[in-house]
Amino acid sequence: MSWLVSLLVLSALIFFHELGHFTVARLLGVYVEVFSIGFGRKLASFRAFSTEWRIAAIPLGGYVRMKGQDDSDPTKTSPDPDSYNSKSPLQRIAILLAGPAANFVLAYVLYFLIALGGPQVLSPVIGSIVEDSPAAVAGLKSGDRILAIDGKAVTTWDEMSDTVKQAERTLYLQIERDGMVEEVAVTPKMTETQNMFRETVYRPMVGIGSAGETHALELGLAGALGYAAAETWQASKLIFISLEKLITGAVPTSELGGVVTIVKITADASESGWMAVLFFAALISVNLGVLNLLPIPALDGGHIMFNLYEMVMRRAPSEAILFKLTIAGWGILLGLMSLGLYNDINRLMQ
Repeated sequence: MSWLVSLLVLSALIFFHELGHFTVARLLGVYVEVFSIGFGRKLASFRAFSTEWRIAAIPLGGYVRMKGQDDSDPTKTSPDPDSYNSKSPLQRIAILLAGPAANFVLAYVLYFLIALGGPQVLSPVIGSIVEDSPAAVAGLKSGDRILAIDGKAVTTWDEMSDTVKQAERTLYLQIERDGMVEEVAVTPKMTETQNMFRETVYRPMVGIGSAGETHALELGLAGALGYAAAETWQASKLIFISLEKLITGAVPTSELGGVVTIVKITADASESGWMAVLFFAALISVNLGVLNLLPIPALDGGHIMFNLYEMVMRRAPSEAILFKLTIAGWGILLGLMSLGLYNDINRLMQ
């Protein structure tokens, strides 16, 4: 059942992405011939709004095929006024941006729903203390609850951690211990550690670990809106940074996952409850939005690049160049998908 949930989640995210393209295309007067969830052999279809809506056999993506636009052969164009290529470059860019934009909007909505449900976060309660660390020297103990730092209230472990990471001086912690409130001065020390990408970094640390205690965030409407915006932005930054690390080699290609990994993690999340599913669905939605903006031919970003070229140079790229770049783009995508699938199989075998 969990695998079925994961496939439904992935299909829903693809649907919203393609719905973004479809909606703006229709608003701009472009005839959409096919709206497909999945690739390959057609399993089921129906007609609505003058478009054929399909479900195909390979659930690895989806597409909208507009009149005068065909990714498999970019030389197939149409001079009709309701075709994609008859529109101005700016209008085409609007259609192309609509897909990723739909994913970002969907992620925002999902994070907003999570906020209304009261997401669980780590409480600022100390568990372990590193021997001879600044925290040990300052007299901090396991079970201490950090209430404030330098007079500013702290409600989550992440808030406390972020403050310590940016510290360049002694911090004054207000703590609760055995029902009593005390103030403790602690001076963070530059310490070698590893970041989430397993890179060795140096940053201010005090030598404490979380007790693992959690609580639900209580957010009003305004707080939920702000939470959704912040989480969408942080997820976008994380994916951009991850791509940069992958391209520069800081993160090995063995860390790249494919659709099997996505389905498996979503399936695991579904067993942890609807909140976990929404969290991961929001992250995948942002991921789809970001990846589709990459300037790779055959992706939205590649088409945007071609249209920007046309706007600047006042002429479209030649059909021969478009064809060759599109074939190269498909080669890159298939290579990345093959690598992701290879890594997925290795992980399953291990």
